[in-house]
Amino acid sequence: MTTPTLLVLDAEPLPRLGRLTGRARVEHADGTTLADRLPEADVLLVWDFASHAVREAWPGEGPRPRWVHTASAGVDHLMCPELADSDTVVTNARGVFDRPIAEYVAALVLAMAKDLPRTLRLQGERTWRHRESMRVAGTRACVVGSGPIGRAVAQTLTALGITTALVGRTARPGVHGPEELDQLLAGADWVVAAAPLTDDTRGMFDARRFGLMRSSARFVNVGRGQLVVEDDLVDALTGHRIAGAALDVLNSEPLAPDSDLWGVPDLIVSPHMSGDTIGWRDELGAQFVELFESWAAGGPLENVVDKKRGYVPGH
Repeated sequence: MTTPTLLVLDAEPLPRLGRLTGRARVEHADGTTLADRLPEADVLLVWDFASHAVREAWPGEGPRPRWVHTASAGVDHLMCPELADSDTVVTNARGVFDRPIAEYVAALVLAMAKDLPRTLRLQGERTWRHRESMRVAGTRACVVGSGPIGRAVAQTLTALGITTALVGRTARPGVHGPEELDQLLAGADWVVAAAPLTDDTRGMFDARRFGLMRSSARFVNVGRGQLVVEDDLVDALTGHRIAGAALDVLNSEPLAPDSDLWGVPDLIVSPHMSGDTIGWRDELGAQFVELFESWAAGGPLENVVDKKRGYVPGH
């Protein structure tokens, strides 16, 4: 059997692929060389999951890899019509980020409920100001996105005593359908966006949806930045139509130093880090190596993305 060529779209630090020594011819590319290197590759590992280079290079001429794996949960950064219509199999890093993101959401919920951002600001000002905080047990949450990340978030919030409703693309046991979303938003103290980016979810959190929420509600986005119309969120916060928000993903990343989002009251901004715990890159590399070994042996691939829908079906 011919040794397959594995092309890696690089980002630092590089993945640890030592187990594939002698079993794959590993080549490397960046955004400027990817288009020229694609025809020679059997497999493409999108290690630089923030790059749009695949989407830009794929429509070019020549053969294309039989399999593309992205070291991320989302695939919108690489999908283009030519890839979606091809026979190439696309897989993602489903399973690596579930628990870390759920922990991060829980931390944000507790931080907002206990007014921790203000406590830290007051400490920096050497100001002693006693306040009362919110009890999270007994509150209600609506988690939008019923994939592994959304389910992990729902389980973690439930463990805190929060009554949690999970909303997915279709209704099924334990999951509400999209037709129930507006009603659930109106009754939620916490709204968590954990959905993939698709034509149906792009801009779904807009002025109308923020207008449905309670004035005491808080909103958290750990899905994709484009789920949210950011100007509408800013209006909802500055107009006190909702009580607070936290964005770990944004429409434009990295957020520019002069962006107005940095100074919006009651908004927590973090640099797309909710799933990135110590050792996460090693987990991503190990996951890909296991998938490669199965693929090379003729076995089935896990985490196969429905390229039309933009996510792994069956959840």
